[in-house]
Amino acid sequence: MSRPLAAWEIALPTLTLFTLLGLSVYLFGDSSSQGANQIALSLSAAVAALMGLRAGISWKELEAAIFKGISVALGAIIILLLVGMLIGSWILAGTVPTMIYYGLQIMDPSWFYAAACLVCALVSVSIGSSWTTAGTIGIGLIGTAAGLGLSVEITAGAIISGAYFGDKMSPLSDTTNLAPAVVGADLFAHIRHMVWTTTPSIVIALILFLVLGLNVEAPESDAQMQAMLGLLDSNFNVNLWLLLPLGLVFFLAYKKVPAMVSIFLGALTGGVFALIFQAEAVAKFANSPDLSPALALFKGIWIAFADGYSSNTGHEQIDSLLSRGGMSSMLTTVWLIMTAMVMGAVIERVGILEALIKTILRFAKTTGGLVVSTILTCIGTNIVTADQYIAIVLPGRMFRLEFARRGLSPLNLSRTLEDSATITSPLIPWNTCGAYMAGTLGVATLAYLPYCFFNLINPLVSAIYGYTQFKIIPIMPDERAALMEELKQHFPDDADHHLTEAARS
Repeated sequence: MSRPLAAWEIALPTLTLFTLLGLSVYLFGDSSSQGANQIALSLSAAVAALMGLRAGISWKELEAAIFKGISVALGAIIILLLVGMLIGSWILAGTVPTMIYYGLQIMDPSWFYAAACLVCALVSVSIGSSWTTAGTIGIGLIGTAAGLGLSVEITAGAIISGAYFGDKMSPLSDTTNLAPAVVGADLFAHIRHMVWTTTPSIVIALILFLVLGLNVEAPESDAQMQAMLGLLDSNFNVNLWLLLPLGLVFFLAYKKVPAMVSIFLGALTGGVFALIFQAEAVAKFANSPDLSPALALFKGIWIAFADGYSSNTGHEQIDSLLSRGGMSSMLTTVWLIMTAMVMGAVIERVGILEALIKTILRFAKTTGGLVVSTILTCIGTNIVTADQYIAIVLPGRMFRLEFARRGLSPLNLSRTLEDSATITSPLIPWNTCGAYMAGTLGVATLAYLPYCFFNLINPLVSAIYGYTQFKIIPIMPDERAALMEELKQHFPDDADHHLTEAARS
């Protein structure tokens, strides 16, 4: 039989985690996710496992928890590898160069950041996926920003801000469906309730992106721009047909085809388009004159799938933009995700996470305090477990009855979960979302973090609403019956009192 952990046994792994991660960032900076964070997470998991063994948890139980934790992330890992495959094939096919080519001519530097955010928001709302948005149109926007001489870090922040606005507000999004399901709220009531915190957050973010754009001076001269366009045109057969793979992925996502299937089909389509439109470039890329033309083409596409595209135009900026992709490019990110999930699984199994959440609840005396406690718990769970779904489900389950006990509608909790767990996940380097965004956009998490204005502002708006009790609604009559049964089980002496007070308010 295992026993609860003592206070110092809870504190030691927690302090080890934050100390090592802080030291990793201090010593290695933006490159900390290239190996240093993985070591920090592994050592922290080892300390937590040792505390669990001391408390009487068997190694077999810990091992089972680790395997289960890794299995939770397998879907994200496969999608990440497929995105690497897609990027490589889309560059070889000319899809990404075409996006950059037309983007350079259409986008103006003064409103580029705001436009990038708005476009990603519209796309993400329509398909319900921040990952697909970043992995398709986001790649083109990053390339366009670099071509215009704009900051790729700010552009990544704009892409992520827009993508997560859409992910949060779309009824097609898995997190938007998960949050109300966990707390027992209606999906569309949940979305309507989120409008109050989400709208001011995205408006403020767009204003900030506009201000940044108005103050920027693009260093590229017209002659330099024309040179870049000429190189893109001479190395790829640029035409609008090459945007069809992008449209296909958006269509499949809109039709709710699983992400793995959508991205895989998008990558294969890129390979087919490479054969149709870029045969000469593919053969040159394969660099195998001893092979037959057909085999050389096949080898070129195979290389793009596995190791990505390598550009050799002689133009440093273009070569940097287009030398990307391939499944192998995502392996360091996969390493980060796996070590993070191991650490999160161990900390959850030994009871450290639950103990930390209960400690936080003791300080939540007011409605504002409860909302802020939920926000901090979700962010902390994102940090510790490295998974946004766990950061929605665990706090959702643990705070559900506390919200009900205080006479607050589950809609308040579901909105708070999304205002914190969903949108802060890409701000953490070892979280599956942060690792995905960094790997896909080619910008380190800590480099784009200060510019994810929507993701930073939304939790603050939610906290302000909690303390002012603006748009904080009490339990509704149709929610009362189901919650009464649960409250009677956990608070048999005062369940009716709490719900009666809620009805009066």
